[in-house]
Amino acid sequence: MTTEEPLGVTIARVLRPHGRRGEVAAEILTDFPNRVTTLTAAALWDGHSAPRPVAVRSCWLSRSRGGQAIFHFEGSNSISDAKKLTGLEVQIPFSDRMPLPGGSYYVTDLIGCEVWEKGTSLGRVREVQFTGEDVAGTPILVVDRPQGEVLIPLAQEICVRIDTVAHQIEVVLPDGLRDLNVGS
Repeated sequence: MTTEEPLGVTIARVLRPHGRRGEVAAEILTDFPNRVTTLTAAALWDGHSAPRPVAVRSCWLSRSRGGQAIFHFEGSNSISDAKKLTGLEVQIPFSDRMPLPGGSYYVTDLIGCEVWEKGTSLGRVREVQFTGEDVAGTPILVVDRPQGEVLIPLAQEICVRIDTVAHQIEVVLPDGLRDLNVGS
């Protein structure tokens, strides 16, 4: 079984059926939760096959259970239909993402970027970690390189140029940071 690349960005993950008419409760995975209530179409993705386009009959935000989204998708008319959707990701096209202010980046745009220092490639961003209980702290780029991973703070003083179109990040690392995680 092959895993396909997503064609869009995941904004929610279906957790369980909600009610008796085919609605589902979903974990919200976007910084713009009110946006999900305006969707008229999305794609459902299982992580393996191609995402399946689906019409969104309705969506509202539940104040209980941490503010989950309650979706009612076309073709889901019963509890058994809703159970089949459990675990699927709700996606929208990358082109439909909300615009961000200057100096802000989508995590999906940072992953895969090659990190450069003084003309030398350090490796590629594998993931972005967030520190603390909320995302107010400085995010950390996890960069894979032959000598082992290195953790680089996503701070303006360190990541001096980010070009998500070219998939490149230019850094100026403080002394010792490059070799901090080697051998661990």
